[in-house]
Amino acid sequence: MRVTGEDWERLGVEAERVAHFIGNRAYMRMSGGHCAALDVRRTVDGAREFFCTVYAVRPQVCRDLAQDSPECEGERAMKGARMEADSS
Repeated sequence: MRVTGEDWERLGVEAERVAHFIGNRAYMRMSGGHCAALDVRRTVDGAREFFCTVYAVRPQVCRDLAQDSPECEGERAMKGARMEADSS
């Protein structure tokens, strides 16, 4: 996900942890096929549960996409594949 200058400012101290630059553009980091800002937890029944650690200050694109919507899933899949290709 692209991170704008306004997003970077809103992220504040969390920006360096969850975002990085590729060239002169900032993007959310990916980790394990999901956004680095997501904390993956296991529920008591063993299911994976995702919790956004920067929800209150999340980038605008995350604000615009409904959680777990087809658009959100599409963005995650597309960006995850791109980041994997860039890292190889």
